[in-house]
Amino acid sequence: MDPQMITLVFLAFAIVMFVLEKIPLSITAMIVAVGLTLTGVLTPAEAFAGFTNSNVLLFMAMFIVGAAFFETGMAQQIGGMVTRFAKTERQLIVAIMAITGLMSGFLSNTGTAAVLIPVVIGISAKSGFARSKFFIPLVIAAAMGGNLSLIGAPGNMIAQSGLESIGLRFGFFEYGLVGLPILIAGILFYAFIGYKLLPNNQDADISDSIYNKTINYQAVPKWKSIFSLVVLVVTVLAMIFEEQIGIKLHVSAWIGALVLVVTKTISEKYAMKSIDMSTILLFVGSLSLAKALEKTGAGEMLATTIISALGTSPSPSALLLVILLISAVMTNFMSNTATTALLVPISLSISQSVGADPRAVLMATVIGGSLAYATPIGMPANTMVYKLGNYKFNDYVKAGLPMIVIAIVIAYILLPIFFPFYP
Repeated sequence: MDPQMITLVFLAFAIVMFVLEKIPLSITAMIVAVGLTLTGVLTPAEAFAGFTNSNVLLFMAMFIVGAAFFETGMAQQIGGMVTRFAKTERQLIVAIMAITGLMSGFLSNTGTAAVLIPVVIGISAKSGFARSKFFIPLVIAAAMGGNLSLIGAPGNMIAQSGLESIGLRFGFFEYGLVGLPILIAGILFYAFIGYKLLPNNQDADISDSIYNKTINYQAVPKWKSIFSLVVLVVTVLAMIFEEQIGIKLHVSAWIGALVLVVTKTISEKYAMKSIDMSTILLFVGSLSLAKALEKTGAGEMLATTIISALGTSPSPSALLLVILLISAVMTNFMSNTATTALLVPISLSISQSVGADPRAVLMATVIGGSLAYATPIGMPANTMVYKLGNYKFNDYVKAGLPMIVIAIVIAYILLPIFFPFYP
């Protein structure tokens, strides 16, 4: 079979399996990598080059830095500050979304949600408001916060890897040019209008849930909590000033991770356990698929098909809207990371076919791929709160779909300003 057709078969396989999730996403991605090797489309070195990719190394280190922040109780302390400044239902929603969004900008979206879920359960118990009023704003804010910085979400790093393959890259805070206004708009929306769309469900029984267990962070030495925060801040600052200090992002991240382990702020065992290999394998497998799409010309063929459907010379505004809509729809029915992984190589091919700035096309892809607000399966955090909030599928649709529309409108306005297709 022709290598191009083989690649398209594996792409179709990945799409179907990512949607159905009959097997873990990471396993699907690695089946694709192995399959592309066995069929001769890629060499073993090409298929598994992702394991030495600088962005994969960066993510591994940040898992450790983030784990120390959570494990020492510092994240819990920061989350607990919410109740000091908010008393009413709407104030609590604003406070929860603000703290979640900011934390998610520099830490794992799923990790941020996981550590704040017990905080929200406590807030609900103290305030008397239903948990269902807070969990959907929590996970939506986690998704929005992922677009505040380069390290905010796996999809950001996948796009960065795609850009680096053609000699380009995004700056550390460039995602925030669009991500921050969307987060602010989201907070305002749920504070003044969206809170009416949040379900008032009866609290689910959590007696057998892991989130019903209380962790005694008082047993953790105070210096560890403070030191984990200091290392996180210094590591992020080193990334921001990468060019000035001459140290690559992944090197700065690993310095921070190693310092935390050497000082026993976090144990070696827990540090290793904190590295989410599912994300790493998904990342590596998606990079191999991207390489095959590029090498065989299959990505270019798909891009040509999409462009031809828009006419002989599609306008930048039409192309932008199509990319945002395709990404937003796909991300609500498969993992947001998987959506970005599938669309990045195709978006790169589209940009090259029409002569558009690849940075602009990929930024639109990532922003659209982060709008997993309307289903319980769009991202892990959504699924985590599904039973805890006693939600139904339509609860997500009702509360999340209007925010997707708002986010697309904001992105449609801001992207041409900050990332024009034809600068």
